[in-house]
Amino acid sequence: MQYLYETHMHTSESSGCGASSAAQQVAAYKNRGYTGIIVTDHFINGYSTCPGNLPWEQKMNYVLSGYEKAKEAGDKYGLDVFLGWEFTIRGADFLTYGLDMEFLLANPGMDRLGIREYSELVRANDGFLAQAHPYRDEYYIEHNYPTKPHLIDAVEVFNSMDRDKANAKALAFAQKHDLPMQAGTDSHSTRNMYYSGVALNKKAESIYDIIEAIKAKNVTLI
Repeated sequence: MQYLYETHMHTSESSGCGASSAAQQVAAYKNRGYTGIIVTDHFINGYSTCPGNLPWEQKMNYVLSGYEKAKEAGDKYGLDVFLGWEFTIRGADFLTYGLDMEFLLANPGMDRLGIREYSELVRANDGFLAQAHPYRDEYYIEHNYPTKPHLIDAVEVFNSMDRDKANAKALAFAQKHDLPMQAGTDSHSTRNMYYSGVALNKKAESIYDIIEAIKAKNVTLI
């Protein structure tokens, strides 16, 4: 038996691009047989609808609002919900797992960090960093190529919202540098035609089980 996990998804509560609510997303993944999801709403330096004039703590509450709603729905419907976020630097996006509100509150102003500083901060606190869709070619992306491989823990080699050519380049980059790989839907709506993610051979008791499986290259890409 394999257990399915979404690694990349958004909610309308926190992401400006989100078209479905956290509760709707939870129901959709539950109906498709997923065991769990990682909510990766945009951080305040990305496509977040968080007002810019709020104090730092209120901004962080806003960033996590989609996750909180999803966790509430997941507990009700029997879907495991884990916390992550999508951190943006010059248009490049980095999926961040394994950290929490305590970390966010302890690092006000982290939205202004560059990739080297952000990578060091995340890893110093036992977090995990994967570059999402590194070859996505859109007008708003200044940095549409992979960052230096030693600054990330994994590469999203399949994103269901990306073109085949971009996914193929991401796969080649990960293989060249022997980096762990993951896949994600990048879901913004329950109307997705394709669902992605990773499959584990045993149920994850925490997000760290998913992180360790990806790092050990012990996942099946969906």
